[in-house]
Amino acid sequence: MYGNTGTDRLSLRDSVTEMHRAFTVVCAAVGLVLLSPLLVAIAVAIKWDDGGPVFYSQRRVGQGFRVFLLLKFRSMVVNADKAGLLTSPQDSRLTRIGLFLRKYKLDELPQLWNVCRGDMQLVGSRPEVERYVEMFRDQYASLLNQLPGITDPASLAYRCEDKIFIVGSVEQQYVSKILPDKLRLSLEYQRRRTFLSDLRVLVSTVLGLTA
Repeated sequence: MYGNTGTDRLSLRDSVTEMHRAFTVVCAAVGLVLLSPLLVAIAVAIKWDDGGPVFYSQRRVGQGFRVFLLLKFRSMVVNADKAGLLTSPQDSRLTRIGLFLRKYKLDELPQLWNVCRGDMQLVGSRPEVERYVEMFRDQYASLLNQLPGITDPASLAYRCEDKIFIVGSVEQQYVSKILPDKLRLSLEYQRRRTFLSDLRVLVSTVLGLTA
């Protein structure tokens, strides 16, 4: 009668995971519907600003090291990524609308679609580009046993990341100081996260948009 205890625990854990996933997708879908007027307004503003594409997609590494296309509102000039993957202080590649979108993190809103698609969840470590994942593969091996997310404590701590950089070797600063600390914060949170702590992170993220 006690032989199935381990199986029962796995089944319960799977059920909880599925419930969490369903809750996340429903929240993302509702968010897209409620925010649709804002999304349309942003799209029109981007198109009106310079006539370029509304969206920008970039290859990111997701759960199990699976690569997916992360979606954002375009906040830089077309082909800006050819000059570097990171945003430096007073980056000249940012468009007029892009400066506003970045300030309030509105460029990240299309990632709700990534959540609906199953690429991401609402709360989790931020998905990174392949170049940096390979530099810290051991840490990402732990983080990416779960879906990456739109926000987490590391995202909150480095909300104004571009303002931390000193003009110069931006990538060196990122891989030597900022990314290791973000990984530390994300790993610590992953070990102790709960449903309630995820809600607190979401509330903190929303409140931070108006700060």
